[in-house]
Amino acid sequence: MIATVPLEHGLILAAALFALGLTGVLVRRNIVFMLMSVEIMLNSVGLAFIVAGARWGQVDGQVMFVFILTMAAAEVSVGLALVILLYHRFKTLDADAASIMKG
Repeated sequence: MIATVPLEHGLILAAALFALGLTGVLVRRNIVFMLMSVEIMLNSVGLAFIVAGARWGQVDGQVMFVFILTMAAAEVSVGLALVILLYHRFKTLDADAASIMKG
């Protein structure tokens, strides 16, 4: 018989990963690190959906995780385009440099 992870353990891990990602977004000023922190936060939410779906025997958690992966891919593509634009224009990846952009 396959042992399952208890709901509480999975949700605690998801909460810890979300807190780690939130800390990374709030503390770091480098845009690449901020994008990686947002990815950690999105994956932690996906983990919570998977754990909850497995607990109740529904596939809804897996379907939501696919949507989260799709949203994360779109976020990465737009984010990396902004990183390239910012580096090309200001020669830095500091988030404070984006505050002087007008348009």
